Amino acid sequence: MIGHSFMGAVHSQAWRTAPRVFDLPFDVDMTVVCGRDPKDVARAADRLGWGDWAADWREVIRRADVDVVDICTPGDSHADIAIAALAAGKHVLCEKPLANTVEEAERMAAAARVAGEAGVRSMVGFNNRRVPALAHAACLIAEGRIGEVRHVRAQYLQDWIVDPEFPLVWRLRKERAGSGALGDLGSHVIDLLQHLTGERLTGVSATQATFITERPLPTESSGLSAQAGDQRGQVTVDDATAFTGRLEGGALVVVEATRFATGRKNALRIEVNGSRGSVAFDFESMNELLLYDADDPETEAGFRRILVTEPGHPYLGAWWPPGHGLGYEHAFVHQVHDFLTAVAEDGSDPRPSFADGLQVQYVMRAVERSAADSSRWTSIG
Repeated sequence: MIGHSFMGAVHSQAWRTAPRVFDLPFDVDMTVVCGRDPKDVARAADRLGWGDWAADWREVIRRADVDVVDICTPGDSHADIAIAALAAGKHVLCEKPLANTVEEAERMAAAARVAGEAGVRSMVGFNNRRVPALAHAACLIAEGRIGEVRHVRAQYLQDWIVDPEFPLVWRLRKERAGSGALGDLGSHVIDLLQHLTGERLTGVSATQATFITERPLPTESSGLSAQAGDQRGQVTVDDATAFTGRLEGGALVVVEATRFATGRKNALRIEVNGSRGSVAFDFESMNELLLYDADDPETEAGFRRILVTEPGHPYLGAWWPPGHGLGYEHAFVHQVHDFLTAVAEDGSDPRPSFADGLQVQYVMRAVERSAADSSRWTSIG
């Protein structure tokens, strides 16, 4: 695993847990974790359960005892690490968004195609696909339970940078993160709405805002717990992004991604309206799915709550008795299960593939171009 901060800790827990919950096709040996600072990564290896540590990702990729490389670094290093790992014959799991630019993502997808011909697999980590309630929603939509999709509205709302004195961490710098709320949060809902509906976005009209343009530089940690110093620097990413769009089938899409929704900590919400019904999900009630069936008699019409904890629901046959809900980290455990299962099948790349990640990158580029051009309607190549 390359990187050991927030995402590294979550992925580590997933690698530790998945073999204890699921009957995986491989034994999992958490061989080595990599970070830039030797002292920090040595502590992380001990804390997170890794057998060894390294301070150079190139050293990790050269190791004969490494079969999988899990990339949990900021987006500016995804392309170099992933392409080198694939060329070395390592299967790759890479955090979202796939890269910081379309050009980097195109190189990664091309490398994945070449590696795939030799049986080397790759996947991008849009973990919300693996939330059981959302996986169940995808099944219902695919089965035609809500009919023809007509509307999708999706929000991802956080508030962790509302304070103007919160320091200028890497997620607020375009050269490290690629974009702000758009890439951090918007990429999740773009992937999710296309996954749920089975349709791609064809065009967008977007707007973006940066509410606080200058922040104190961090003095210690570069993570969410960073300390602010006396010097200040420029915020070079969006604080919030909103756009309307169209799906291939003509459905209207409305998306909002912001880190300035005061009071909202991690509110990922999505609703899909169809000709025969609707489904709605809110991450703050992540074990629940709301379903409206337009075929119900009017005297019984209304959204009904499905508690997604039954053994017949996606992933849940391996977990607890009905009614015992799962949490944020479990989607990453499911991600490990799906990734290794796909690698074992040796037929095609697991989904979402690098090609899927590239398509999300095309959408994000169209959003940025539209926002920079007075919200002009922008087609997605």
